[in-house]
Amino acid sequence: MINLVVGAGFSGATIARKIAEEQNEKVVVIDAKNHIAGNAYDYRDKNGIMIHKYGSHIFHTNLENVWQFISCFTSFNTYMHKVIAVIDGIETTIPFNLRTLYDVFPETMARRMEEKLLAKFEYNKKVPILEFQKQDDADLKFLAEYVYEKIFLHYTTKQWGVKPEEVDGAVTARVPVYISCDERYFQDKYQGIPLEGYTKTVENMLNHPNIEVRLNIKFADYKEPYERLFYTGPIDEFFDYQFGELPYRSVNFKLEELNMPYYQCNSVVNYPCNYDFTRIHEYKYYLDDISDKTVIAKEYSSEFERGKNERYYPIPNDKNAELYAKYKAKADELKNVYFLGRLGDYKYYDMDKAIARALELFENIKGEK
Repeated sequence: MINLVVGAGFSGATIARKIAEEQNEKVVVIDAKNHIAGNAYDYRDKNGIMIHKYGSHIFHTNLENVWQFISCFTSFNTYMHKVIAVIDGIETTIPFNLRTLYDVFPETMARRMEEKLLAKFEYNKKVPILEFQKQDDADLKFLAEYVYEKIFLHYTTKQWGVKPEEVDGAVTARVPVYISCDERYFQDKYQGIPLEGYTKTVENMLNHPNIEVRLNIKFADYKEPYERLFYTGPIDEFFDYQFGELPYRSVNFKLEELNMPYYQCNSVVNYPCNYDFTRIHEYKYYLDDISDKTVIAKEYSSEFERGKNERYYPIPNDKNAELYAKYKAKADELKNVYFLGRLGDYKYYDMDKAIARALELFENIKGEK
């Protein structure tokens, strides 16, 4: 059986590897880009710095099967991600946590709020901001409004183009108020950056005698026969936008090479209230790259426009869910055609969830012929 996989990111590479290795079948992987690894693509620049072309990617997971699978193709460092935000000119960690209180408020005020938070909420609890705003206590109500204004409102407006109330709860819940002293952005058991990069990891996944990779080729231009199709591209594009276009947010990264060892104190610094960009990435932190120079990327969010920029984030709301459901119903009518990945499922996936989805799909179809 010949299998065609459209897309050489983690979703496509995972399903391709499983089919090639466990079913001993031929797999052709195509991608419209000129590189593998999708939006996780990275490369070393002339300064020896590993650049994440499409923004910072930090691998993190609690899924044992995903960790075991990806660890067959790479080794990881023990990097644990923290995010700094500049709030009223003060650098502090987010999500907003108990230590953040002492960075932005006078000590007596911070201590009073901390005591009230610990009395109200369970320690280590993550509280979505829109839930956190439902406070009766005057101090906590003030705190909720402060966090909403300084961290969520302007940042969400820049990133999503709408106010937090207009964004699906799954989005706002990703950056909660954290009743904890844990300053890490993720609390997953496994965290790190591949020591040789994400591109090399995907290259290792695709390195199998049964797998052939072809780049710079669009699905519409592929004319050779195949018996099963695994499609990680946009599901609306597959059906020629029959029901309309699924909306996305896009991101533009402005890279700057600077003649200094470091530009900022952390790999990622967010600017919720200042400037037009949402954050600045400094890539050399991830693998402790040594160079007299550094490279930063200022991140600007925008609407996705077909033919002009890249699809990054599906926009979760009821209207878009209804539109996706129409395409999903069409997809379910097809035989030996499977959709997966962020674009195929129209769902925000972290890297581990994209791999998990592909592993689950393989288990579901491996007995089919």
